[in-house]
Amino acid sequence: MNLLLDTHILLWWIFDDRRLPRRARTLIEAAGVAVNVSVVSLWETAIKSALKRATADPLELYNAIVDSEFDVLAVAPLHAIGVASLPPHHGDPFDRMLIAQARAERLTLVTHDKMLGAYDVAIKIV
Repeated sequence: MNLLLDTHILLWWIFDDRRLPRRARTLIEAAGVAVNVSVVSLWETAIKSALKRATADPLELYNAIVDSEFDVLAVAPLHAIGVASLPPHHGDPFDRMLIAQARAERLTLVTHDKMLGAYDVAIKIV
């Protein structure tokens, strides 16, 4: 299974936050699993950090992602185009891009956001 981590799952993992569900930890640590992190999560963190709505430093987060040996997924044209065909179940543009990326790349999105379960994409709600 190849995973794509939602931003909050990524942050909880990187900062060893107790809010990270055991099920998420098990998925991420499973043998043979490729863990992907979208550049969208870095972008979201940078915006929220600048607005003082997040305390994570984007550069520190990036370095931690590299140290974790997670694969960084760039935004490709087909990802951006894929957002247009998504039903309006969720209004958050970052989450919508993650859904489009998971769909296009055939990744399983790991999230804690139950609203994302309404999309036709492989998803693990933890």
